[in-house]
Amino acid sequence: MKDLIKNIREYINLSQSEMASKMGVSFATVNRWENGHSLPTRLAEERLFELCKSYEVPVYDMLIEKINIEVEKLSIDKNRLILYHGSKNGLYGLVAPCSREKCDFGRGFYMGNSLEQPLTLVCDFEDSKFYILSIDISKLKVREIPVNLDWALLVAYHRGRMEKIRESKLYKKYSTMTDGIDLVVGSIANDRLFFVIDNFFQGNITDMALVNSLSALELGKQYVALTQKACDAVKIEKEVELTYFEKKVLQEVSEKMRVKGINFAKEICKTHRRDGKFFDEILSDASNEV
Repeated sequence: MKDLIKNIREYINLSQSEMASKMGVSFATVNRWENGHSLPTRLAEERLFELCKSYEVPVYDMLIEKINIEVEKLSIDKNRLILYHGSKNGLYGLVAPCSREKCDFGRGFYMGNSLEQPLTLVCDFEDSKFYILSIDISKLKVREIPVNLDWALLVAYHRGRMEKIRESKLYKKYSTMTDGIDLVVGSIANDRLFFVIDNFFQGNITDMALVNSLSALELGKQYVALTQKACDAVKIEKEVELTYFEKKVLQEVSEKMRVKGINFAKEICKTHRRDGKFFDEILSDASNEV
């Protein structure tokens, strides 16, 4: 936090005394923040947030840079991948495949190669933590799911959207797709992707609109450890605690990105509105093949 406060002050081009005056605190208080001897109170963080908004300070970019600097400080074996994880309440004990069953790829431990998704996922929670992780996949059975209809239908299976065709070949295909797999890799399902895939499930767009939207959104990848073996290959490299101020910044950025992404996806969906099949048509075809 101390470096972030200093970066904000220098971006605005204020002295410590000038910043103190604008925030209604003493020079000594700002000095102690920047020296790491104390942290801002909740009220001070609110004032800092408003100050940054009024000067259009790119705090989100500063936060990303801060995390990237932490990554650069790490000494990581070349065989290990750097990944990220956001937790609502923090990680305690061994990493385990214990998320909710109806997540994108079922029960597992979810990680991503992008900072954006885990940061914005947990910014609304008081005790949330952000983690820099690494994983060695050399001894794991890995399956990567391309960003296509297979990805969407696998997510549909795990979210319980295909239960009415349990006896079909299609259901069996996706219910067994990750059998024997330690780690599955697929597109990150953030708010932009949720909008598209939920509209597909609800019958508002076709599979062609879905696939073209997925490709155009260019999202990062999520790595899901499905087995304890995969979880044991994960190492927590660094815990990054997010302050109230940083979470407020992330909340604002997340909402802006969500709206922008949804509007972008809507335009793509319009282009392919009549191409391909709707979700219920795909399920109906699968039922007829039983």
